[in-house]
Amino acid sequence: MSEQPDSTLDVAVAELRPALEAILMVSDEPLGTVRLASVVGHPVEDVEAALEALAAEYTEQGRGFDLRSVAGGWRFYSRPELAGVVESFVLEGQQARLTQAALETLSVVAYKQPISRARVSAIRGVNVDGVMRTLLTRGLVEEAGQDEQSGANLYRTTTYFLERIGVTSLDELPELAPYLPDMDDLEDELASVAGLDAPPEPVAEATPEPAPDPSPDPSPDSTPPPPAPVHHPSPHSGAGTEPDGGTEIS
Repeated sequence: MSEQPDSTLDVAVAELRPALEAILMVSDEPLGTVRLASVVGHPVEDVEAALEALAAEYTEQGRGFDLRSVAGGWRFYSRPELAGVVESFVLEGQQARLTQAALETLSVVAYKQPISRARVSAIRGVNVDGVMRTLLTRGLVEEAGQDEQSGANLYRTTTYFLERIGVTSLDELPELAPYLPDMDDLEDELASVAGLDAPPEPVAEATPEPAPDPSPDPSPDSTPPPPAPVHHPSPHSGAGTEPDGGTEIS
């Protein structure tokens, strides 16, 4: 039985790298090796090796761009040390960065996802409705179903978020522990807030009461004076408690 001849590839091996560069140059999203291999007509292993070789070559030559594997695919990025030049070109006087509030909200979603909007507000201590709308509009956050108990919408970060920060998965996010205060510092902070570390107030010494002056025994015919009337303060007077929260009643 005669063997079947090997199938020929549509693109020559020598043209693999230029073909990959051309495709990645016009792509606006990371492309996986399987998809690239189907386009250029080469085995996935060859495409993977070519991409890694190109990435190493760009780094060695000190090009103004990098070829990185992020969010499950490959894409060109400008080099980090040239971020200032790129920023001045892209912004041109416009404020394109996220605000501090948006960055804090995005961080909460990234580390606590999936999470509801109310939970994010509780963690940050402020209302985040407007900030969440901004993150949704920019494609950094997306809906991720509903909470089974409350029925509230849940949110998570998107693949575009991973692409923007230059990581492949959420597992590559930095650990929070190095940025949290030590337990000793935290206990001191809590004690300070609770007033536990305040110095004790001095206790005044009791002054002995003077002995009553001796007085002659009342005569049998004398009538004792009537008892002084007891004055009960009104609940609305200065000596009482105002039931309306401090509003003076005329």
